Amino acid sequence: MAADELANLAALLADRTRAHFLLSLLDGRAWTSGELARAAGVSPPTASEHLTRLVRAGLLVERRQGRHRYLQLAGPREADLLEHLLTYVGPTAPGRTLRAATASAALARGRTCYDHLAGRLGVAITDAMVGRRLLDDSCALTPAGAEWLGGLGADFSGTRRPVARACLDWTERRSHLAGAAGAHLCAHLHERGWVRRSGTGRAVVVTGPGRAALGRLLGLSAL
Repeated sequence: MAADELANLAALLADRTRAHFLLSLLDGRAWTSGELARAAGVSPPTASEHLTRLVRAGLLVERRQGRHRYLQLAGPREADLLEHLLTYVGPTAPGRTLRAATASAALARGRTCYDHLAGRLGVAITDAMVGRRLLDDSCALTPAGAEWLGGLGADFSGTRRPVARACLDWTERRSHLAGAAGAHLCAHLHERGWVRRSGTGRAVVVTGPGRAALGRLLGLSAL
């Protein structure tokens, strides 16, 4: 029954350690079970038990490489679920330490949401694309937007995921661009060195060349 399945999912997410693993994996990368254990402050056997449950539930996928076990979110659908749940929690409260407060502020400025950009950076790029009629008000790609992204090397033929859609940003409470278009744009900016990760988490920053490029491409100046 749907009620049973929903209750089972809620119970799976209700554990603090499993929730910590899922939020860590929102950066879209594959982590080893040892890395996740250290991040959550639990023992490797405890981490392995929790991770096995998440894999069996279909929220995570695992790959074996040598003696390492790598875990990753199963896909954009699972990332979307977590991002939308975070909107119900509300913006993260300021940390009790300077380090925690700094990390929280960095995530709000710019971060990856699985494979696309979020935070103020993601929303600013989305707003600029709407303003230039590359996206319509619902975040659907316009013909001009498809041509613009094609100029950046995008090819969405054969993709099974939505090309472009709105994803509600849990810190900004506004939409940023997701879907195949959002993923391509995020990857393109990383490949060109226009954005880079800040530390080991999801936070990203715009580089000097990135500010110039985004100003040229989208008219963005304050980033």
